This record gives sequence, structure tokens and C-alpha cells, in this order.
Amino acid sequence: MTVTLRDVTIREGAQMPGREYDVEARVAAGRALDRLGLDAIQAGFPAVGETDRAAIRRLAGETDASVVGIARARTADVDAALDASADVIEVFVPTSDRHLEHVLGKSREEMVAMTGEALDRARDGSVAVHLTLVDGFRTDPAQLAAVFDAFPSVPTITVADTVGARTPDHVRELVADLRARGVDGDRLGVHFHDDLGVATANTLAAVDAGATTADVSVASLGERAGNAALERVVVANAVDGDGDGADFDLDRSALVPACRATLDALGESVDPRTPVLGEAVTTHEAGIHTAAMLHDPGTFEPYDPATFGGERRLVFGPGSGRGSARALLERAGIDPTDERVARLLDLLAERGPMDEATATTLVDDEF
Repeated sequence: MTVTLRDVTIREGAQMPGREYDVEARVAAGRALDRLGLDAIQAGFPAVGETDRAAIRRLAGETDASVVGIARARTADVDAALDASADVIEVFVPTSDRHLEHVLGKSREEMVAMTGEALDRARDGSVAVHLTLVDGFRTDPAQLAAVFDAFPSVPTITVADTVGARTPDHVRELVADLRARGVDGDRLGVHFHDDLGVATANTLAAVDAGATTADVSVASLGERAGNAALERVVVANAVDGDGDGADFDLDRSALVPACRATLDALGESVDPRTPVLGEAVTTHEAGIHTAAMLHDPGTFEPYDPATFGGERRLVFGPGSGRGSARALLERAGIDPTDERVARLLDLLAERGPMDEATATTLVDDEF
């Protein structure tokens, strides 16, 4: 099953406290993301200001991905997105009882009417439209299905877990419920926040249950705890699916470089232990690990980093054990006697830590 990934890094990241991505930063990030072959890049909220509008205008003219501008279900917001020359206008509107009362201040019937007006305004501007249902995962499934029925010509309607309140079992249940009510999986998108730490798992669960579009963000950038991480969704699907997972139809070999380039463009960084993107994730020094990985890297890795444009690092130094020293000597064709192993361990402890190439050179020079 082919699943469309829509990146929300730029727009969601800009909503984090203290962030003010300028136009050049957004354009550079969008260019990096476009190298992945993503279907769409959500570049901003045009009604917010000229920075968002200018970034969308620039990117819409130079990316293969569709550039998305979001808009509340208000004609003024839609007009701002039209002025920004967005390829797609994604209208968003609350659907849960709580959000209808406390955020929108409208009845369900009024919400449907204003959504229809906003979508019509966008279509009048000859722009493709999508629709996102805010707090959708805390909305009664029957009411969600009614929105799908009310707007049959909208190709993608995204159900959002706006406050990150759901877990995979609930996600599967709701998606399955919508499918059972006649919602076409080809129209069903999902958007998850990571407040409970399960946005990636929720995305994979939704896809497994039949959703065919998913919003993702590099390194989970986004308000509060962020969103489902683009790189984690892609890698987890590839690894756990063992070839039978969803087809995300993007360039896997460009994943890590493109994500890191996006972070650089936005002035963001990640902890070294961050899954997939952190340097520590593919760095190994423990003696038992490096000894085995010199023979078979997959012994202590869930995937080959090179598959996704990353790089494995074996480190030798004070933490290396006899097994690692023995393996280094054997690879150089040197008999790993107890004396040589002990000497090499002393050298590694004295001169390390060092990478595999340097350790190999050390063996060649000293033995």
C-alpha cells in the first residue's frame, strides 16, 4: 500500500516558543526536504504574516513537492493563502465538542457551513484543497464520518490528534471504525502529536489500519512535544515491516542527510541519542559490541545506517575489550596472542578513542 507523507516541519517548528524562522531558512529547509521526494511540504500559515507568505511563494516556484499553506475556516485566511500562491490550501477546523464550544464558539452545523464556505473560496481561486479535523481523535466517529460525507470532493481529510492524547490501540480502533462507516482509506489522513511519546507508533498503527496519508516532522519538531518524526516513521516501517510495510515512496538513501540539512537550515539540533538522527545511535564502543560487529554489523544494529544515508562508527579506546582487540588483529592477519592482545589494549587505552580506520592503521603500524 502506497502511503503519502506530508511534511509539517517548517510550519509546526515555527510554532515552538522562541522560533522565528526567516524566509531564507524556510526556503533552505524546504529545498532539503524536497530532495526526499515527499508529496507535500507545509511551509506556513499565510494569515500569520508576510514571512509565511513569502516563504510559500518562493518554495511553490521551485519544489517538486506541493507547497501547502494552512487556513482556518475563514475566508480571510483562505485569501491570505491564495495571495501566497500556495499549491494546496489546507483548511483546518475543530470537530470535538470541547473545541467547538471553547475554541470555535460555534455549533456543529455552523462549523460545517463555514468549512464549506472556506473550501469554496479556495476552489474559486483554482487551488487544490485539503481539510484537517482538529481534535479529531477526541471526536465521536459518527460525527467524523459525517464530515467526510459532507465534503465528498475533498481528496484528503486529515484526522488530527491535536493534543497527543491517543495511543496505538485507540488509533487502530478509530481508523477501523471510520473505514467500517464507509470512509475511503484513500481520503483518510492522520496527524499526531507526541505528548505521550507515541506519535510515531500512532502513525504506523493508523497506516496499518488503512489510513493512506500521514503528517510527519523532522526530529519531531513541533509545538509542545512535537509531531510524529519523519525519520522514525520511515525507518521503523522499513525495519519492522521487513519488506512488507507501507510504501512511503521516497528516497530512503537521502533520509538522514536531508533531515540533517533541514535542521541545519532552521538552526535546530538534536540530542546525540535521538533515534535515527543522533550521532550516538550508530556509534559503538563497548567491547562485546565492536568485537561482534567487526564480523557482522547487524549483530547490534536494527538496520544498516547506510540504507538511509547514515554512517556507522565503531570506536576503539579505553572501553574496548579483548574481543575487539583480537578481532582487529585477526583482520590484519596477525596471530592474536595474549601478549599482542594485551599490548593492543594498552595502545587503544593510551591513544583512543579512535575510529575503525585509525585503529586498523594503528595495528598495521605497531604489529
